[in-house]
Amino acid sequence: MTRVTIMDLAAEAGVSRATVSLVLRESPLVKEETRLRVKSAIKNLGYVYNRVAANLRQRSSQMAAMIINDLTNPFYTELAVGIQEAMEEQGYVTLVASTNEVVSRQRKVTDAMREHGAAGLIIAPAKGTEASYLQELETAGVPVVLVMRRVPGHDANLVAPDNVLGARLATEHLLDLGHRRVAFLGGLPDMVVQRDREAGYRRAIAGRGLPLDEQLIVHAPVGRQGGADALGRVLVGPNEPATAALCFNDVVAFGALAALGGRGLSPGRDFAVIGFDDVAEAASTIPPMTSVAVRPNELGHAAARALLRQVRNPTAAPEQEIFAPRLIVRGTCGAANATAGVNV
Repeated sequence: MTRVTIMDLAAEAGVSRATVSLVLRESPLVKEETRLRVKSAIKNLGYVYNRVAANLRQRSSQMAAMIINDLTNPFYTELAVGIQEAMEEQGYVTLVASTNEVVSRQRKVTDAMREHGAAGLIIAPAKGTEASYLQELETAGVPVVLVMRRVPGHDANLVAPDNVLGARLATEHLLDLGHRRVAFLGGLPDMVVQRDREAGYRRAIAGRGLPLDEQLIVHAPVGRQGGADALGRVLVGPNEPATAALCFNDVVAFGALAALGGRGLSPGRDFAVIGFDDVAEAASTIPPMTSVAVRPNELGHAAARALLRQVRNPTAAPEQEIFAPRLIVRGTCGAANATAGVNV
């Protein structure tokens, strides 16, 4: 006789494997309607639950999960460290997985984390994540906190920086230094964070009554090569070249700095560059890089606190914690006070 599996129950009930696992463990987080569908599938298929084996599995430490969209980005590494520190202080073991911006992989990782008993999930959503994915987790009673990226159409727990404000502050700083041809480099238009940061850049330009040259907004993959390519596009072309740039993030800015060096140009003297995130490496470039600080370690601690609140009170209303960024002025923007790393 063929053994009935959790996969069979999930298919019969029209739910995920993780939801079946929660029902089998009699978790209070599952809605009654969903629980009844799973119970019906168990009865119809004649499934027998091995509670002894399940109890042995559940005697491990409390566990939470971080699902990060891109661990190759040093910002997300620093964020993950902050989450892990705060969760460990409360006795939780934290597992980390990277989706590499692939939505289907995000779903597989989510199911696996839930099946292994994760008390809740902290998710930096992959590009293209839909509200229905979060709605499914909410229906199953899974505590979820989004970090860095909101998902349009769903009012979820969120911890993130004020990206619009940060980009506006950085752009205004370049304008205050006398630049009138300021570019925005990097990121893709289907990224929520890119749209927010570009919006801040646009507001700063408009707020000074300056015309906006759309050719100075260059969409490019988020990486060093993307930053180098984007910089090349604003230094040549039919219009007057840019003299300064706000980059989508620090990784893009690192690529722009390398491209300047390859052209024999000096950052801060020949062309001003500002990054975004202020990862640890930003202070070590030559010259040190001006960047918008969003304090990833603090964001991580805040995300962990938000998840623990949700775990302890599953019916609590969603909360959003938006951090005010700071501009850290160093050498790459060419400001007179740049050498000390001044907060603006």
